[in-house]
Amino acid sequence: MILTTIAYLKKDGKTLLLHRIKKKKDINEGKWIGVGGKLEPGESPDECVKREILEETGYTVHSIQCHGYVTFPGLYYGEDEGMFVYSCHDFEGTLKECDEGVLEWVDDDLIPDYPQWEADYHFLNWMEDDHYHHAKVVYKNDELIEYKEEIY
Repeated sequence: MILTTIAYLKKDGKTLLLHRIKKKKDINEGKWIGVGGKLEPGESPDECVKREILEETGYTVHSIQCHGYVTFPGLYYGEDEGMFVYSCHDFEGTLKECDEGVLEWVDDDLIPDYPQWEADYHFLNWMEDDHYHHAKVVYKNDELIEYKEEIY
C-alpha cells in the first residue's frame, strides 16, 4: 500500500488549492487538490505533510490537525493507497511556485466550482467538526462508485 498525505491550508476564509497541470502522467491531472505526497522511508504522516507543505508551497508549518484517513483500493496504478487528511491554519513564509501545478488561494464558498475528485468535497467537510473520520473511496475511470465513511 502506498501511504500519502494531503493538507488543506486555510486562512481568511480561503483554502490553498493546487491545480495539477504541470506533471506528466499525473493521476490528478486537471484537478484542484490540497498539497501533499507520499511518505518517505522512516517518515511519519505528520513529518511527511510538513515536508510536503514546505516543498510545494514554501510555507513552514507550526501546527497541523489530522482529520482522518482514507483508503483507496486499487487507485494508485492498481495499488491501494492510504491517505491521511490534514488541515493547517498556523504557517508562515512566502508562497512559491510549485513544479506540480499552480497554487491558488480559493474562497471557501467557491471551492465547489473547481474540478476535484468527487470525494475531496467530503474531506473538506471533515474540517468542520472535531471528529476523526475514516473513509473507503473507490473510483473507476475517475468516477466515484463507492464512498463509505465512519466517524469517531
